[in-house]
Amino acid sequence: MPILPALQSLAAAAAPGFGGAPLGNLFRALPDDEAIALVRHAYDAGVRYFDTAPHYGQGLSEHRVGAGLRNIPRDSFLLSTKVGRLLTPSRGAPGVQNGYVDVLPFVTRYDYTGEGVLRSLEDSLQRMGLSRIDFVFIHDIDVATHGDAHPRHFQHMLDGALPTLAALKAAGTIGGYGLGVNDVDICLDTMRHADLNVILLAGRYTLADQSALATLLPECARREVAIVLGGPFNSGILASGSRPRDGSRPYFNYVPAPDHVVARVAGIERVCAEYAVPLKAAALQFPTGHPAVACVLPGARSRVEFDDNAAMSKLAIPADFWQALRDRSLVDPSAPLPGATKRVLA
Repeated sequence: MPILPALQSLAAAAAPGFGGAPLGNLFRALPDDEAIALVRHAYDAGVRYFDTAPHYGQGLSEHRVGAGLRNIPRDSFLLSTKVGRLLTPSRGAPGVQNGYVDVLPFVTRYDYTGEGVLRSLEDSLQRMGLSRIDFVFIHDIDVATHGDAHPRHFQHMLDGALPTLAALKAAGTIGGYGLGVNDVDICLDTMRHADLNVILLAGRYTLADQSALATLLPECARREVAIVLGGPFNSGILASGSRPRDGSRPYFNYVPAPDHVVARVAGIERVCAEYAVPLKAAALQFPTGHPAVACVLPGARSRVEFDDNAAMSKLAIPADFWQALRDRSLVDPSAPLPGATKRVLA
């Protein structure tokens, strides 16, 4: 089976992917042996798609994902990583970078040129100890990340990264390529200039944020661009709920959630209570109702978290629950509801 349909078939099987950000020590450290064992546990539990990036712990996640998968038959799983950041060794590299703690001693340099892409992929393969990457995502090519430097990096991507990845796909070196971003507009801007195969979109089509629904998802469905939906819990609020047990403010998009998001999630929780549906189950399954969404990509930092995510992804949810969310204006009225017949992209 071609790689993109194989990825899309995961959604029909209610099999989530494995997001590798926590394995880079996101927010708190995770011992090497536990991280590697978690990757193997995920594979043994049926996961067949793993995602990582140089950014996650300054290469740490790639080392751990590679160690976990290295002795597993390579054709039995799909693997993606990202380009756009090159890592340079530095004795003075901070131990905490971008929310990752106890990271490897490297500093980042952005590079979206063709040469930078080839260097990044070679480095990633060496870190993972593997010979092939199936999907490549151009990472964080957005205004929020780059500010005034965005036009220069965007042009480098158009002139360098995208043609280079297209050539690698044509040669059979990779199976597909696209963007790995948190932003809807950058995806639309890029697709005005180039064809993509797949987009890793974090947090923009969830129970709490359906901002991709009106424009990006229809365009992806029309052009047969598969969406991997990252960040299904929107940085925490769709896992912790509107009132976390420790009394803290819930997080949404990496910062304390604004009042209107807290209120929306509280409303969703009330419907969850009425239908005895766990919030996490609803959060993981809602995005799969859209035909452009190939699979959902939650992260986990322990077997307990992983096993819970896997169970919630497969939990039976009554159709009346989804309809109640729509009737109470808690999801966009045009959002396709899970459980309906879903067209798999060709």
